[in-house]
Amino acid sequence: MTRPSRVFFPPKDSKGCQKAKNGHPSRSTQSLNGRIDLSRQRFSADGEVDDYPLDRLVDRTEATVSVGVRQLVCRLGIAGRSFARSVKNLKEAAQLTMGKETYRQIVESDGKAVLKVSREEQLEIDWSAADCKSTTPSGQEVTRIYASADGVLVPTTTAAEKKKRRATTVARRRKMPGEKRRKLPPLARVKKGSDQRYKQIYLTAFYDQGQEHRLVGLTREGPTALGRLLKREAARVHLLAAVERLGLVDGAVCLRRHLEELPLEEIALDFRHLAEHVNDASAKTLGEKTEVGKAWSHDVLHTARHEAYEAFFDKLVAWGSGLRGGKRKIADRLLNYVAERREMILYDKCEQKGWDVGTGPMESMCGVTTDRIKGRGRRWDIDNAEALMALEALEQSGLWDRYWFKVLSHPN
Repeated sequence: MTRPSRVFFPPKDSKGCQKAKNGHPSRSTQSLNGRIDLSRQRFSADGEVDDYPLDRLVDRTEATVSVGVRQLVCRLGIAGRSFARSVKNLKEAAQLTMGKETYRQIVESDGKAVLKVSREEQLEIDWSAADCKSTTPSGQEVTRIYASADGVLVPTTTAAEKKKRRATTVARRRKMPGEKRRKLPPLARVKKGSDQRYKQIYLTAFYDQGQEHRLVGLTREGPTALGRLLKREAARVHLLAAVERLGLVDGAVCLRRHLEELPLEEIALDFRHLAEHVNDASAKTLGEKTEVGKAWSHDVLHTARHEAYEAFFDKLVAWGSGLRGGKRKIADRLLNYVAERREMILYDKCEQKGWDVGTGPMESMCGVTTDRIKGRGRRWDIDNAEALMALEALEQSGLWDRYWFKVLSHPN
């Protein structure tokens, strides 16, 4: 004979113990919007040992952080100025209380998971280069995609700083009463610190003319890994599916070399970087902010922008030939800089085809992905900095919802 029992599961008490109602055991579970009280009908046989598997399931769920909570924690984590502030924002936004250290671990862990999914190409994008449509100056519709890469410096924690922090922590513990000190967990092994105060992380971006489609990637593993990243991301967007494929770069030799390994139609030098070199040389030879210097800079840059490379270079040679001493050396440096990038100075062709000549979108990605990383007093382990940047890159690529749906659908 079975005996039914109506069981109600109210919240836990202040000590975390499960309260009972009408003599029955109780359970409850936490959701993104607060704690949920559960009730259900039970059936059990007289004289048999009762076993309720659902109780174990609820216990296991309470011991973990749900996907919804992790998503909110990561979103607030990359948007906040500090983990301490993000903890407060989480409490106000979702009535969830969490320690700062736990919060940090969740954000960094999920950021590293995003990097792993990206490296293993487990997250498909919903567009390709064939979807990157644009219009030429003549009104013809074409498919066009841009590729770019750049490097950013992030502040890292050096080995000496880690050693100093550990000494401070140990000294603080020694001052505690013995009973309180014995209750503390042992200190974890000190993670290896950086050999420099700043380390470089490379970023890549593939995007269309209107930036409606964009894919942002990053790596901290050096120039060789940058080449692999560019090739992997190019395959993800099906680069060859676009008729017009343009690379844009600030002129750094290593960046240009890796872009040259992609099937791009042309690689152009960012016009703003060229203008900076021209204006700097003008200020040092013709006087800073002088009318003569401004007029000369405007003239040669207009020639570079609208005429062929040869006309631009000829004007630089004519200017340099009239200088002597230190000013001549400045002119020679500019001439060498321009000559080394001759194939990239093709602004007249860009003008005819309606191509961009600036790396603004790439520089914007450098800014937004490091916004949470840089700031007064901030220092990171390089892998954790990369993890936070990966979360922002996921958002900038329009893949945030797609990633978390994948995590929800395949939690393991």
